[in-house]
Amino acid sequence: MFANLLPLLAAVQGAAEPAATGGDTLGVGIGIGLALVGAGIGLGRVGGEAAQAIARQPEAANDIRGTSLLIAFLMEGATIIAVIMALVAKIL
Repeated sequence: MFANLLPLLAAVQGAAEPAATGGDTLGVGIGIGLALVGAGIGLGRVGGEAAQAIARQPEAANDIRGTSLLIAFLMEGATIIAVIMALVAKIL
């Protein structure tokens, strides 16, 4: 069933070999750095805005806290995926 994919996989692996130079480490470092900086900025904004919203409307603190935690978890998940993809790109 997967016999048709083997030549394609070999061609993709063969095409990736010449690209493995010293610049790939720099690209991975930049990619990971941008992902982490973006996540830090985003999480800081989510936390700050949640604190302001709770200060303005204390009776809705539980709803605001739940929503901001959900957004923070999704943002962290996207960051982890970005870091893993950058590392996988380095390995391949």
